[in-house]
Amino acid sequence: MLQTMMPLAGLALLAAPALAADRRVEGFNYVLGTQTIGVKYTFTKETSLVETARAILNMGSNVLKISMEKDYSKQYPGLPADPAMRSLADLARLEPSYRAVLAMPFSHILLWTYPFDGAAWADGLSEEERARTYREHYDLAAYLLRTFSGSGKTFYLGHWEGDWHLHPSYDPSKDPSEVSLQGMADWLNARQKGIDDARRDVAHRRVEVYGYTEVNLVQKAMKGGKTLTNDVLPRTSVDFVSYSSYDSLTADPATVGDRLKAALTYIEGKLPAKKGIEGRRVFIGEYGFPTQFHTPEKQSDLSRAVARAALEWGCRFALYWEMYCNEKPDGKHRGFWMINDKGEKQPVYDLHERYLRGAKAGVAAFLKEKRRLPTDAEFRAMAVELLK
Repeated sequence: MLQTMMPLAGLALLAAPALAADRRVEGFNYVLGTQTIGVKYTFTKETSLVETARAILNMGSNVLKISMEKDYSKQYPGLPADPAMRSLADLARLEPSYRAVLAMPFSHILLWTYPFDGAAWADGLSEEERARTYREHYDLAAYLLRTFSGSGKTFYLGHWEGDWHLHPSYDPSKDPSEVSLQGMADWLNARQKGIDDARRDVAHRRVEVYGYTEVNLVQKAMKGGKTLTNDVLPRTSVDFVSYSSYDSLTADPATVGDRLKAALTYIEGKLPAKKGIEGRRVFIGEYGFPTQFHTPEKQSDLSRAVARAALEWGCRFALYWEMYCNEKPDGKHRGFWMINDKGEKQPVYDLHERYLRGAKAGVAAFLKEKRRLPTDAEFRAMAVELLK
C-alpha cells in the first residue's frame, strides 16, 4: 500500500507547478475578444446569455462583455423579467444565468451597468440621483470583490456609447448643453466613487473592479466639438475609457490603423491621470464591419487591421461587435457577427480563434523558457506577428 501511495503523492507534487503555470497562461490578457448584447437568435436550449457566453469561451477567449440593466430580459431573450431583481447586485447575486456566466472561467469581464433606480442627469444630477448611482455601483463592486476574491478575475463597470447619451436625438450636429455635460460628469464620478470606495472597504485578493466611460464621437472631438471626450472626460476620475470606434473606421485595411491610433492618442490626452494603473488606459470597446456592406472575407481583413493597430498602440482590449448579430432591421440581419444566424462560423471567428490559440501557445512557451510571463511590450511584439 505504501509503495502505491508514494508515486501518486510524488506525481501530485510534480503536477502542481504545471497547473499553476496553466492558470497563469489562461488568465493572461490577450487583448482581442468580443461581446454578447442584444441577442437575436440562438441554437440551444440554454438561455441566450449562457449560450453566447459559452460560444465566446469555446472560441478560446477569456474576455467577456455583457449588459446589466433593469431591462436585462430585452437584451437576452429567454431570461424572465423577475420583480425580485431590484438592483445591479441583485442581478449578479440572484439571476441564475448571470450567476453562471460571471462564474465561467473568464478572466476579464466588462459590464454595462445601468442602475435599476436610474438617474436622469441630462438636466443635472440631483443629490438623490447621485446617492442612488453611488449605492448601486458600490454594492455591485463590493459583491464582485467578496464573491470572486482569489479568482484572478478583473471586472470593468461601464456603459454604452456616452456621446449618444449626451446628444439629443443621436444627432452629432446638436451640441449638448453645459447642464448635461456637468450632469454626465457628476454621474460618472458617482459611479467611480462607488467603485473606489468598495475597493477601499472590502477585503479582497487577486480580484479587481474598475470603472470606465465610453466615448464614440471622437472625430467630432478632434475638430473641437462639444463631446464627452473634450468636455466631460477631463472633469472625471474614471479608471479607463472605452472607445466605440465606428467614426474612425474606414473600409481600407491600409488606412484604418493610423486613423484609429490618432483617435486613441487624442482620447488619452484628455484623460486625467490616476495612480495605481499601469499602461494605456484607453481601449477599443467596439469595432465591427457588418456583412451588409462587406464580404465575410473583407470583414475579417478589416478586423485584422484594427486588431493589429490596437496591439501596436497598447490598448488593453479590442472587442469585436459581436458574437451573434444584434441588429435586424426590416427582417434582415446586418451581419455584425462571428457566428451567423445559420450557426456558421465566419472568417472573423476563425481569425480570432487562430490568434488566441497562437497567443496562448506563445505565452506558454515564453513562461516555460523564461520562467516568467512576458511583459506587455514582449507580448505585443509576439501578438502582432501572429496577425501578419
